[in-house]
Amino acid sequence: MTIKEPSKKIVIVGGVALGAGAAAKARRMDENAEIIMIERGPYVSFANCGLPYYLGDEITDRDALLLNTPESLKSRFNIDVRVLEEAVELDRAKKLLTVRKVDSGEQYQLPYDKLVLAMGAKPIIPPLPGIGLSGVFSLRTVPDVDQIKAWVSSQNAKRAVVIGAGFIGLETVENLASIGVEVTLVEKAPQVLPPFDPEMTALALRELDKMGAEVILGDGIASFEGVNRATTVTLESGRKLEADMFLLGIGVRPENGLAKQAGLELGTAGALQVNEYLQTSDPDIYSGGDMAEIIHLVDGQRRWIPLAGPANKQGRVIGVNVCGGQEKFLGAQGTSIVRVGKATLATTGFAEKTARALGLNFFTSYNTAGHHAGYYPGAKDMTIKLMVENPSGRLLGAEVAGREGVDKRVDVLATAIAAHMTVSDIAALDLAYAPPFSAAKDPVIMAAMAAENVQHGVIDVVHSIDDLPAEDVNVLDVRRDDEVIEGMLPGAINIPLDELRDRVGELDASKHWIVYCRSGQRSYFATQLLKRVGFPHVYNLSGGYIVQEMKQEVLSRQQQDEAGHSKEHVAAR
Repeated sequence: MTIKEPSKKIVIVGGVALGAGAAAKARRMDENAEIIMIERGPYVSFANCGLPYYLGDEITDRDALLLNTPESLKSRFNIDVRVLEEAVELDRAKKLLTVRKVDSGEQYQLPYDKLVLAMGAKPIIPPLPGIGLSGVFSLRTVPDVDQIKAWVSSQNAKRAVVIGAGFIGLETVENLASIGVEVTLVEKAPQVLPPFDPEMTALALRELDKMGAEVILGDGIASFEGVNRATTVTLESGRKLEADMFLLGIGVRPENGLAKQAGLELGTAGALQVNEYLQTSDPDIYSGGDMAEIIHLVDGQRRWIPLAGPANKQGRVIGVNVCGGQEKFLGAQGTSIVRVGKATLATTGFAEKTARALGLNFFTSYNTAGHHAGYYPGAKDMTIKLMVENPSGRLLGAEVAGREGVDKRVDVLATAIAAHMTVSDIAALDLAYAPPFSAAKDPVIMAAMAAENVQHGVIDVVHSIDDLPAEDVNVLDVRRDDEVIEGMLPGAINIPLDELRDRVGELDASKHWIVYCRSGQRSYFATQLLKRVGFPHVYNLSGGYIVQEMKQEVLSRQQQDEAGHSKEHVAAR
């Protein structure tokens, strides 16, 4: 059999989702291409999203994290994988890559026809005093988690400070707590999970409390102290925290050193500019994943969205296009989900604060419902927040917080955003129903119907009892007597919904009334009743008592932290 000459040389710098995916797809497209992967670390394809769960022994098999090895990629796809080699210089004119062997420092030049930059992102390590001391870690790679696990064992670590309350930070807190480590979580922003709107993080705060984790918000780190290893971190407020180990989860930034050296065009976030085919400003160089800006599906603008899902899909697109294809990557919308204890929080599209910062014309709507039929045992509350464009009703974003079924609902809403659906379209969806799985009106349907009522003016809503002038407003609580024992909003009077028709004469129809119940559904019924009997100024409190509790919980936590920081500043002086 005659061996064909390679059709082209494809060089891929970096592995994991983007690089390994591009290599495998390129081989499926072209059997004769020479495909070479360069990887600075010892592992070319691993599940970095699984690292916190390996740290906490929820994943017990370390090898399960290694999705592909150089040997498996060679035997299955005939890909030449070179680990512990680093691309240090790129000559675009000559189409030459200078590669350095990590162990020996030896360098060689590697020509290419098509080049893929898939180095991803690197952890943010601020240049703070003491940050280079042993005992200060980041969690990004398999060697990172190996070092952390070895440190926990060798140092018998019992106390940890996790810095950064994003997705990885919270997953790290949960998994350290699960192996008996006492954790303090520090976040410079005034909330955990900064991509979410603040009130939607209340459930995460409750779960962190149950884990025994101390949460410090609105405070950054200033320095680390220690002799042979870090033993103390000093916060910007002056507060000092002692621990056996410190984990940085401040965030990541694109690994763009090689791209900058080669003069490739960068976007505002420092990530590479790529077109719809994922070509950089050099048409023979492709990139994506954590290294590149992509189209955001909500508004069509280019943004940096460093998530594993889009990166995997982009690897496939690049694999096609380096072999002569013309496949487009349409974009992403930041769909994310995280587990914190027994709670799950998910988001897709724009948060309210993002839509507001962009100056969009929109409204928000909340709805809380059980994740399956209420009469079937075990139904758990799920709160859905929708961001809806005015006047079209198009869904711009959604956030979901609950204990069960959150993943299903956020995926439906993510699909709706990608399809440019309105809340009326979503309310009309035909979703699966059986009592163990959902209600006849799924929480997604209920949330869309509530938003549809707002859009069409069926109901007037407010989001706080402070939204209207206090002198003009009365507040009506239509919950049952047994529910108001939990507490009432300031100044509210209680008439249960089932008694309202007979007791409406007790209310002054000339006043403005804000009506609320537990979740917003019964108060919707109440507002409609009051309007029909001649009350002209009636408003439903969106999300009801549940959302007000969430807002107050987060606000109280922020105020406690602010008070604590002030005391620390005084003590430091």
